[in-house]
Amino acid sequence: MPRIFSGIQPSGELHIGNYLGAVQNWVRLQLSYECFFCIVDLHAITSKYDPTTLGARTREMAIGLLAAGIDPDRATLFVQSHVAEHSELMWLLNAVAPVGELERMTQYKDKAQRFESVPAGVLNYPVLMTADILLYRADLVPVGDDQVQHLELAREIVRRWNAEFSPEREFFLEPKPLLTEAKRIMGLDGQAKMSKSLGNTIGILEEPEAIWQKLRPAVTDPARVTKKDPGTPEICNLYHLHRYFSTPETTARVAENCRGAKWGCLDCKRVLADAITTHFAPIRERARELQAHPARVEEILASGAMRARAIARETLQQARELMGFLPAVAPVND
Repeated sequence: MPRIFSGIQPSGELHIGNYLGAVQNWVRLQLSYECFFCIVDLHAITSKYDPTTLGARTREMAIGLLAAGIDPDRATLFVQSHVAEHSELMWLLNAVAPVGELERMTQYKDKAQRFESVPAGVLNYPVLMTADILLYRADLVPVGDDQVQHLELAREIVRRWNAEFSPEREFFLEPKPLLTEAKRIMGLDGQAKMSKSLGNTIGILEEPEAIWQKLRPAVTDPARVTKKDPGTPEICNLYHLHRYFSTPETTARVAENCRGAKWGCLDCKRVLADAITTHFAPIRERARELQAHPARVEEILASGAMRARAIARETLQQARELMGFLPAVAPVND
């Protein structure tokens, strides 16, 4: 089967933006592709983070992914820092990575504005992403439109590396994008993309009351000042969530009652809260089982890292040989 690589940062509990934007698609892809799914904790340290919670957040992300349907018998799930070859191949790729192209990345420009002194890791983020993909000889990388620029840079790095170190044959193949539906899920504030750092998310494992308490103050159609004001569902952030979690019949009823001022926004939110609660009920149950057996989660991650490491080690060894490094020789015992 064609091989896929994709990664997700360990922000802790999965939220519905992660789920709709990536994980739901991963669950489908594992049925038709050889999939490597990575919790990219090395990427996470390029922004300010709390080292006392990184491990816990990584474990929570693993639990969320497994509960959401990632099957370790079908896909390889592992933690990026558990496979040291990621860091080494990144450094080898730095030999050809063009600084000018790195500085032109849209995400670099956005992130650089948050720092008085920009860390080198923010600039080199796409080089590590390239190493992630190349280690496993991935044929395809599932991306939305916002990630195509990084993948194009990865392809440019491959071309430069092959030209410099493997001109007679293309050792690294250019990874191709597997374009997925761009689901830009807006946060509950209605102002920005759903992000845990902005506090505008709903976790997929949250209990029903917590979901309701988050939805109650969520931003809706600004034109609806009172319950008697007719609304425009198409510009309401929560209406779009109905389209993912409510039945088509319920979604149509929500739109009709909004336009006709038959419902207030709280009525709409209550129906949405029930729909989200119902959708994630089986996932919450699977997560509780995993949380009760942490050794099982550790075993899955260890097994995934071992599988990933075997492939990564072979790739790195061949790359080192092509770059001319002196092979390490084991000492001879007397």
